[in-house]
Parts: sequence; structure tokens; C-alpha cells
Amino acid sequence: MKARYKNIVDRYAEAIRSGRLYAGTKLPTHRKLSTEESISLATATRVYAELEAMGLVRGETGRGTFVRDISLPTNHGMDQQMIASDVVDLNFNYPALPEQGELLRNALRALSLSGGIDAHLLYSPHAGSTSDREIFALHFSKHGMSFSADELLIVNGAQHGLMVAVMGLLQPGDVVAVDALTYPGFKALAQLYHIELVPVPFDSDGPDLRVLRHLCAQRKIKAVYTMPTLHNPLGWVLSELQRIEIAEIARLYDFLVIEDTAYGYLVDNPPLPIYRHAPERTVLITGFSKNVATGLRVGVVIAPQTLRPALERAIRATTWNTPSLLTAIVRNWVEEGVVKQLEEKKRADAGMRQRLAREILSPLDYISHPASYFIWLPLAEGVRSDHVTTSLIKHNILVSTADPFCVTKVVPHALRIALGSVSPSALRAALQTVKDCIIGSY
Repeated sequence: MKARYKNIVDRYAEAIRSGRLYAGTKLPTHRKLSTEESISLATATRVYAELEAMGLVRGETGRGTFVRDISLPTNHGMDQQMIASDVVDLNFNYPALPEQGELLRNALRALSLSGGIDAHLLYSPHAGSTSDREIFALHFSKHGMSFSADELLIVNGAQHGLMVAVMGLLQPGDVVAVDALTYPGFKALAQLYHIELVPVPFDSDGPDLRVLRHLCAQRKIKAVYTMPTLHNPLGWVLSELQRIEIAEIARLYDFLVIEDTAYGYLVDNPPLPIYRHAPERTVLITGFSKNVATGLRVGVVIAPQTLRPALERAIRATTWNTPSLLTAIVRNWVEEGVVKQLEEKKRADAGMRQRLAREILSPLDYISHPASYFIWLPLAEGVRSDHVTTSLIKHNILVSTADPFCVTKVVPHALRIALGSVSPSALRAALQTVKDCIIGSY
């Protein structure tokens, strides 16, 4: 016979799934539920715990238990799915320029006519060919990241680079310090490989490095994951002094630095990467997905020689080697100056979209970098992100909540808005709707 509390769980679950209890509805307190249902306080707590495990409700410290928006993707708006043609996607960034399709057509034609086409049917070295690594090393050296081809490994995009670093250099149970708001792709890897993430609080200029020192003194930190150049989602660019301090803390407490610069190309003349200040213990990861195209899964991992064998083993275990056809296309575009041209145009495009956002969203306060493809929009007291996202879905607009970025137990009510995936005219109209929905929630 089913336990009585299970009937209560089922009743609430059915009400939520049917829409009778809509997203954002505040449920009775644990004590009130126990009184209404004539159950113990412990049993009431168990009811809400089961509903939360089912993804139907969310407890917020000091505020209560709320119905979650189950119309959103399961990862709170950050699971990439097929997007209908009438939906405006402000959730993911895949910035593309109109001429890129023709560039790809020409690249494939040139590749088909080149010599040695049969080589693309064979295995290549796990870390990429020497000539490809030399070309890529030269390209990134022009971005202030000077290093040799022997320090560079080619991977299947920056996300694969992060996986290689986690799989090759960390162990289940290791503790990694991250910003309290961080890249969801790294959170997903940490969960997959059973890595514990500890949050470092931040202010407008970056992570609180005093707290990082304190964490290191209290716990054995194995690594720090950081985005020092154009942080996603907050857009900061750490100063040279901050980067030097992170390198010093890493040496003092003997941990790795995993440095992610996927969006770094958007910043003109950024400070030197942390890799330059602590090359013996830093793994720098970047790629060509954002500056060229998301479908061209080519990235690089830059690491000291001592770490290379472990990283190569991880590449071999996951993909064996990078697809040589994609690598050849990107390499040719690097040599021909196409990548440089795309980067320049996308920097201008991102700046234009930021100016558009500032014009439309004023007077709402938000956080961004003037050259980035995203903004972070904290919501005013009393405005719930699930209410806003539900309202926007009715207008066929997708945005992300704070959930996928947040490492702390208390999730702020905020939106991460991607600016780079729709036309400027569609972006203008969508941002106006976002503003109207937020103001309408006051």
C-alpha cells in the first residue's frame, strides 16, 4: 500500500504538471503543510524534498518553496535544442556573419582540389599534426599568448578541451574553486566526473581573491577554473595584477589553473593570460567556435610539457584525434587571414549589439562588457526570473535564467541574455519585449 505522504506528493505533482499550480507559485510553508495535511513536520519536509528531486519545485533559503517552470528545458534554459523558426533565441550565442556560408563553400571547393586529399581518410596524431599546431601557435601568439607548437594540442572545440583537462588532470572527489557564477559547460563536466565545485564570491571587477586564499588555507584545492578575459556571464576582464595574484596563489597552494578564453578574441589588447605568469601549472583553453563558427569544432589546449602525456591520453580516450577536414579548413582560413577578418567584424558586431541593448533596455541596470555578446540582467526585488521567462516564452523568446551559471545554493533572480544569434532587427524587437515583461512584473 502506498505511503500516505506519497499521495500528497502525487497530488502536488499532478497539479503542477497540469498547470493548476503555475510556475512561481509559492507553496505553503513546511509547518503549514504539516498542519493542513495532518502530517509531521519531518514528513512535510520529505514531501517537498521529493517534489524538488522530481524537478517540480525549488526551495529558496529564507523565501520558501516555489513551483518551477517545467516548460523550460531541464537545465534551466541552457540545454540546446532544435529552435523553431519563429522563436527568437537569446539563450545561446552562435554569432555568424552573412558571408560565412559562401566562405565555407569556397573552402570545401579548394580543399577538394588540393593535393593529399587521401590523408583526411587516415588517423592523425592525437594532438594534431606538427604543421597544424605550428600554424595555430602562430595565430594565437598574435593574441598575446606566445608559446611554441610543442605546448599546443588540437581538440574538438573548447568544450572538448575542458573535458580533456578535467579527465586527464583531475580525479573524482577533487575540489575545484570557481566563480560563484560560472560557465555551465564546466559545471556539467564537474557533475559528470564527480568534481566538487566551491564558489568564490565576486564583485564588479572579478573574484574575491582574499576569499580564494582563505579557501585554499582551509581545503585542499586541486584547481581553479577561471575566465579572466571576457567572463561568461559577467563580462569582466581581469587586470594584470589580478592575474599575477592568481598565479602566486596557485604556486603557494600548489594547484592547477584552468584558464578559459573562448570569448577572449572580442577584447582588444587584453592583459597577458595567466598562462604567461604560471606556465608550469596552467592549462589554457580556447578555440574557433565563437570567432569563426560553432559548427567547426576545432579548439586548442595549451599546457606545459609535463602535463601533455595525460592530456593526450584523454584525447585518445575520447575522440582519438581531431577530424582533419575541419582542422584543415580552419588552418587554411588562419593562413589566408580569414579568421582575423572574421574576428574584426565580430568585434564590431558585438559592439553594435551592446549599444543597441543599452538603448533599448535603459533604464534597467545590467552588467556587461562593451565588446561582449551577452549581458547579465539582475532582476529587481520581487521580480521572479521564472515568471519573466514564462512570459517571454509566450512571446516566442528564449533567455537563460541564473540557474545553469550558479554554483551557490541561493540562486539569484537574473537573466543571461545572448545577443549574437539573431538579426539586429529581431534583437531590437526582442529586447523591447524583454524590457516590457520585466517592467510588467513590478
